[in-house]
Amino acid sequence: MDKKNDLRKANRNSSILLFVILIGFCILAIIEILYGQAQTRMEQERLALEEENRQAVQELQAERNNLQGDPGVGVEFPEKMNGEQISGTEPEKTLTDAKDTSSDSVAGQDAESGEPAEDDSKYAMQIVVMGDSIMADQRENNQDVATLIGEACNAKVYNMSIGGTTAALMPNEPCNFASWSSTGLLGVVNAIVGNINPGVFDGYDTEKILRECDFSKTDYFVIEYGINDFLSRQVPQSIYLDNGDVLGIDNTYTYAGAMEVAVDALERSFPDAKILIVPPHYCQFYEGTAYVGDSYSLNYGYGTLVEFFGCARYVADRYREDGTIFFDSMEDSNIDAYTADKYLEDGTHLTTLGRRVYADEIAKRINRDFYREE
Repeated sequence: MDKKNDLRKANRNSSILLFVILIGFCILAIIEILYGQAQTRMEQERLALEEENRQAVQELQAERNNLQGDPGVGVEFPEKMNGEQISGTEPEKTLTDAKDTSSDSVAGQDAESGEPAEDDSKYAMQIVVMGDSIMADQRENNQDVATLIGEACNAKVYNMSIGGTTAALMPNEPCNFASWSSTGLLGVVNAIVGNINPGVFDGYDTEKILRECDFSKTDYFVIEYGINDFLSRQVPQSIYLDNGDVLGIDNTYTYAGAMEVAVDALERSFPDAKILIVPPHYCQFYEGTAYVGDSYSLNYGYGTLVEFFGCARYVADRYREDGTIFFDSMEDSNIDAYTADKYLEDGTHLTTLGRRVYADEIAKRINRDFYREE
């Protein structure tokens, strides 16, 4: 009899213990749910606060613009002086004709759409971006790096970037203006200054920008190239070799040479504008799923990506006294071997977070220069 009572007590105690354990699990689940809801509310409040701060900054910048008139569009660059064409600024006829068609539209309306023209006075500055897919990716969603830079700088941005392009001319691309075919950096720059027919960019957003943008109002030209030059395996860093020899090719077929030619052409045509050079950032390279190296180790025969980065720094240093700015993408972009998984989606292109961080860092340099104390 005592054994039966003991067994009943043991079963009852086991049931009570199981019940207590179940209650404990329920309490933990409730706590976890409440904690998750609290975290969600905190994140929503943080995002709302960031949006309020962004709007407040834009309102302050707009108020500053109203007080100062129109500080961001720069100084008008005259096409002629005393009836003479200024050297280095002779316009290409197709460009001029395209711009002249706007006079046939209704005043205050866009020439093509007939919609009200955008009020540029709300912007603090004008930025023209030239680059590859690093700047062009997600343009259709207004989440490209160039657009994000514009938001952070309260700037009107013209994104002329084209994915897959290089700074240098490729071996099969002529450097003769009459037979020009390249849509890379030198193509964009030569079209801007009127050396080539903008029809080369037919089908690209760049062609529309060439017809619509008044480049003389540009405060900053942003030049971002280099990764495709490196990946092409056909672009030397420079015509100058380490052993003292000189390559027997035109300077425009090298990365450093093309960057230098582009900066020089923009400096001559738009002396009031600043140029910001954005060299290649840290990358990791794969063949299929196999890792083959990174910016510091992989060499396809013309040097590592870090060495291409060094060429961009060299060009920036040459034009530093003219106001050229250099963004140290290897050190200041926050992208390295430790953060690559977070900021790079395929070892090269930027993730959503990567684009935001990258754009913010570039915008800091522009804002710091634009609003620097006299």
